[in-house]
Amino acid sequence: TPPDETRPLIDTSKMSAGQRAALELTEAARESTQGRTFAAGLFMGEFNLAGISPFPQQSAGDREKGDAFLKKLEGLLREKVDPDEIDRTGEIPQPVIDELAKLGAFGIKVPAEYEGLGLSQTNYCRAAMLLGSWCGNLTALLSAHQSIGVPQPLMLFGTDAQKQKYLPRVAHGEISAFALTETEVGSDPAAMATRAEPSPDGSHFILNGEKLWCTNGTRAGVLVVMAKTPPRLVKGKSKDQITAFIVETDWPGVEVVQRCRFMGLKALYNGVIRFTNVRVPRENILLAEGRGLRVALTTLDTGRLTLPAACVGMAKRCLNISRDWANRRVQWGAPIGRHAAIADKLARMAVNTFAMEAMTLLAASHVDRDKHADVRLDAAICKLWGTESAWDIVYDAVQIRGGRGYETAASLQARGEPPVPLERILRDSRINTIFEGSSEIMRLFIAREMLDPHLKVSAAVLNSQLPISQRWRAAAKAGWFYLGWYPKQWLAGEWFAGSSSGNPLLRGHLRYAARTSRKLARSLFHAMLRHGPKLEREQLQLGRFVDIGSELFAITATCLRGQRLLDEKNDGTDPAALVQLADYFCRAARLRIAGRFQDANNNCDRAGYQLARNVLAGKHEALERGLVS
Repeated sequence: TPPDETRPLIDTSKMSAGQRAALELTEAARESTQGRTFAAGLFMGEFNLAGISPFPQQSAGDREKGDAFLKKLEGLLREKVDPDEIDRTGEIPQPVIDELAKLGAFGIKVPAEYEGLGLSQTNYCRAAMLLGSWCGNLTALLSAHQSIGVPQPLMLFGTDAQKQKYLPRVAHGEISAFALTETEVGSDPAAMATRAEPSPDGSHFILNGEKLWCTNGTRAGVLVVMAKTPPRLVKGKSKDQITAFIVETDWPGVEVVQRCRFMGLKALYNGVIRFTNVRVPRENILLAEGRGLRVALTTLDTGRLTLPAACVGMAKRCLNISRDWANRRVQWGAPIGRHAAIADKLARMAVNTFAMEAMTLLAASHVDRDKHADVRLDAAICKLWGTESAWDIVYDAVQIRGGRGYETAASLQARGEPPVPLERILRDSRINTIFEGSSEIMRLFIAREMLDPHLKVSAAVLNSQLPISQRWRAAAKAGWFYLGWYPKQWLAGEWFAGSSSGNPLLRGHLRYAARTSRKLARSLFHAMLRHGPKLEREQLQLGRFVDIGSELFAITATCLRGQRLLDEKNDGTDPAALVQLADYFCRAARLRIAGRFQDANNNCDRAGYQLARNVLAGKHEALERGLVS
């Protein structure tokens, strides 16, 4: 739907002008899709495994292509890349970047016709896993370049001329970046200050503004820049427009103001980029004028899959380190892995790593089947669940190694011990729950998608801006829909594709997921009735529903991939151990889900919110006394 024909589904009458502008701009950029994906269906009580059961299998030919590249990449990483040296110096050696470029690592998904490797999303995720297991700085460089930099939006929205001009350049190693965030703008695009005004003859736009935290920006040759362009009149009202431009960094007026430095990822080429009267040709607009936010959102949808993939690799490294140490370290007459407190951590690390990998590969398979597939919910769930689980895993790995986990690799080596880099991994991984949408923003994003089917049916009923006659018609339509939908959420049937085959334990967990999906749908509906249009303010409650849906997605992916591996019987995995892995994960996830449902019905959210208001008002300043002023 063109943005000028889009009407927000949410009542904006009681919002401030800033809130209304932000909502309308974001809603205009959302794509409406036909049908409901599996992830979206979970929140509506629909457990439809069509298309994902059996677990999508990578074709032999595609896997062989990926294996060939990964073998070369692994050799390069092992022989040429010293992650600890990169961490110490804060620089990735140029010879390493050159070797990666020769290997094709900057154009993994770029089609062969544009001189890239043309590998699948699944193979790209496998590469991210390998990189994530070795060096966070290299992972960030290649991920930001390909997932959110020029290649991805260009492949999705670029013209033939744009692709011919820029894709070979970025595939051969010209680093690219994505410029969206500003000093006062994070997740609120309506407040964007960067502007692009058309030249008098209309052939160019004059770009002015400043972008913050532009990853790869200090080394990039080409950027995707988001800027406000002149507003359009829609039904007599002025509507903001955001446009995406391809900008070359050697053009006059493009300036790297500062390189930013961080807790981890010491070699991250992230900086402040300033644009002063930069002349951008009109033909460098991506998609169309005013459609930049759609470019940004769609690019991030697919790009977010790289982060959980890299987290899988990091989690595998942590599991490997922890297992080795828990077997060798003896305390109180036994290896520490035999003690229940450590064994519990190892079990959670193992099952969550398996689940992260299953979720990521499942989402990647959607993209491989259809490059325009709607993976926004899948990718957001993978990003949210995967990055938070990965943080728990690295935290536990450090705890298992104790003081050696906190000590730097260089210090360990100086004392004659193996230079295990957990301290560096901990610092590097902390950004993952913030990068490309923080966990809090991810929960709000998923919540918006979760509510979308209900808003399409019933939002007009509560929209005070509409005529009463239109609201009554909407009420009748909504009533008819819920008359048919709500009773289904109480039915006891457990039928779904594949329910009568496979391992009994895994099948039982899938039945639980189907049953709980309906309970989730009922709970969400009851919350809508209780809170009405104020539900969107109940962020903690919505977050619980999001977490339940994410756990159900994880259970499903884990069971389906576990069953696929059992059926293949060719990866050397002990079948009993594999079932144990999947079964334990699902049992633990079911306990977490039960806790979320309990919290939804019995919590102290309001008391906490009022307390926070008093903190903000300075009524608890006494708690801050005793500081060095």
